[in-house]
Amino acid sequence: MSEPLLEARELTKRYGGVEALRGASFTVHPGEVVALIGDNGAGKSTLVKCLSGVEQPDSGQISVSGTPVTLDSPGAARSHGIETAYQDLAVAPDLDPAANLYLGREIRRGGLLGKLGMLDKAAMRARAAEQFATFGVSLPDLDVPIGALSGGQRQSVAVARSVAWADRLVFLDEPTAALGVVQRERVLDVVRRVRDTGISVVLISHNMPEVRSVADRVEVLRLGRRVARFRAADVSLEELVGAMTGALTQEDEN
Repeated sequence: MSEPLLEARELTKRYGGVEALRGASFTVHPGEVVALIGDNGAGKSTLVKCLSGVEQPDSGQISVSGTPVTLDSPGAARSHGIETAYQDLAVAPDLDPAANLYLGREIRRGGLLGKLGMLDKAAMRARAAEQFATFGVSLPDLDVPIGALSGGQRQSVAVARSVAWADRLVFLDEPTAALGVVQRERVLDVVRRVRDTGISVVLISHNMPEVRSVADRVEVLRLGRRVARFRAADVSLEELVGAMTGALTQEDEN
């Protein structure tokens, strides 16, 4: 395979007396969807926080395209083209989809008006419409507050927002949680479209059929360590569950 886009080796992380990561490793290559799975308490959230700059590991190494890096803030991760869409969405429900897409990155108008803080809402709306169209995000009206949209539409906007600013990699934390079947498939279609643009996706999910349907590879965490790696097309649901619970063991390649 190609050189890893992002690689973690032997990360450890303690919170007081709790060892959340016990030498965890993880790998994602350019242009692939990797599912990160594990039971509650396996260390998935902590690992993602370390790889997105929210937390810093106590030991271990993180590399981007083969070069060791220090991701000591979300800004540092973004400087390497890494974005994260968290499960709680972090959207502003009273703002429209375009305003949410540009939240914190607003486009100002030119000249004096821009210096006075006036926003170029027409430019943001036009670019947002292009971004939504690229990833197949179907919205009934770009003028309505995002809080008035369905759960699937809100999630799709959150995913599109992360991808809009991710040059290389986006982490998606349970993007289909609490969604219905139709809404879930819409979000997964957005994930596939993102991959097809060449941006890598790390999907954190508890939904095993969903993992097998959209992922290229699966990495399994258990008790703070990576315990198995599979090609999604070659693994059964029973094997995934077995790796998560410890019933199935697989030698880890560090």
